[in-house]
Amino acid sequence: MGFDVTYADFSAEPARLANAKVERQRTRSAGSHLALNAGGSVTLRFEVADPEDVEQATLTVTALVSKLGSSIGYAPMDVLLQGEPLVADLTVPGGGDLPQDNVLAVPGHLLKPGTNTLEIRTSGKARSMLWLYRITLDPVWERGRSERARTAEAARDSVFSYRTERRLAHSSSSSWQSAPRLLFHLDRDERSLPAQLGWRTADGAESAISFQSDMSGFHGCYRTADGTAYEYQGRLGDRRPFSQETENLSASTLHRFHTEEGWGGGWHTSHELRLLVDDGATAPVERINWRDQRGNSGVVVLHAATTDVAVTRVRASDEHRANGEVAGNLRNDRRTKWLAGDDTARLDFTLSGPAAVASYSLTSANDFPDRDPRDWTLYGSADGKAWTPLDSRAGETFTGRYETREFFLRATAPGYRHFRLDITRNAGANETQLAQVSFAEAPAGQAFTGYYQRHNEGPIGYRGTPVAVPSSSTGLPASPRVASELESAVASLAETAQTLAALAAQLRKH
Repeated sequence: MGFDVTYADFSAEPARLANAKVERQRTRSAGSHLALNAGGSVTLRFEVADPEDVEQATLTVTALVSKLGSSIGYAPMDVLLQGEPLVADLTVPGGGDLPQDNVLAVPGHLLKPGTNTLEIRTSGKARSMLWLYRITLDPVWERGRSERARTAEAARDSVFSYRTERRLAHSSSSSWQSAPRLLFHLDRDERSLPAQLGWRTADGAESAISFQSDMSGFHGCYRTADGTAYEYQGRLGDRRPFSQETENLSASTLHRFHTEEGWGGGWHTSHELRLLVDDGATAPVERINWRDQRGNSGVVVLHAATTDVAVTRVRASDEHRANGEVAGNLRNDRRTKWLAGDDTARLDFTLSGPAAVASYSLTSANDFPDRDPRDWTLYGSADGKAWTPLDSRAGETFTGRYETREFFLRATAPGYRHFRLDITRNAGANETQLAQVSFAEAPAGQAFTGYYQRHNEGPIGYRGTPVAVPSSSTGLPASPRVASELESAVASLAETAQTLAALAAQLRKH
């Protein structure tokens, strides 16, 4: 029915084409566009299945007339369909730096079944060049369809490398000086190219840039860690699709995140986010913000990530079973609690496996602040029998109900499976209570927190945790927990072997 997505995108070499074959005369590729000399032409052949379904079509020719030195250029064009003129001597505004979208109506009766021919040609009297960026053609009721498909296809080449220059800000005597290459990749799986990008490195240096719509270059500013400001510009050097080899292009880290969006009172799974910004700095990037060509924008602040460890069992020295305020409630994040009928208490936790715990969190309960723990010691054990003190606290307070406080160990626990929280004093009551206790492993990479805002919508929460990437041909993720679990498994097998050997010896005696 009708005709398929149809476009010719000359911002790439070779041109990106959909339902189109292109012939050129007196033209040359100029990187971001096709340059037509006087008398030059571009012929686009496209297929139409059933023209009776198309009452009218929308043709968009994106073009710019080059300057004549400091003067406005002159390069009128003719647009013909099946040899019939749609417009003659159309003068695209000259002298500017941004291409113009020239939208023309195509009568449906000019379309025919099979191959159709669209021709764009410049006058032999042209005094400058016509720069042709792209051509799109859609049924009038589906206007913009081909442009959306074009930008989505262009977004596949999402790894960009720019040759850059800097010069001192507000200095009439300084000239542009070569600067390190800028390599970046930003993909939220929305198939939209960035329009603006900003970033800050851990040493305090920061940059903010804005791109040409065809990504051929950028202009912006750069400030060093000591506060010196520069103008900053770049020209596209290379562009390619993302692949597993992308990280090999850069000394910086390629970040990959599982993400969630916060709205409606909860967190919801979103697209994977990939980030790479390498401007030659030795300090790592700690903040990135962007706006894409659809008007969506976001900010991420990178920070160390910890991984919660699963608790499989909790035992308490005392618990209030009559009201269901038992130790097992400490494992979940629902608004339940554990209550002990004493001003001191002991909690024993068993994890799903040995874990290199780096921190633990306590959450205050719903009422009676004087039941909050004040003094305690955390112990770790490999077998649940021999205990090693890991962290001691005195005089701690909670400022609110259901407040979660995180406490970091001075040294990461070496793969313990059992943990004991020995509460030796509370805030003055005869009972002691908590809503939740959790444990987290050592940082497993970098996470992020920030916000995301879709075009014409309000901002929402945005957060991410690192995607586990295999570190070797074994496919095992690079994690301290893997090593500790393997060590535990080896120890367990050794113990089992010893037990079986002893049993075999006894059977021989009898």
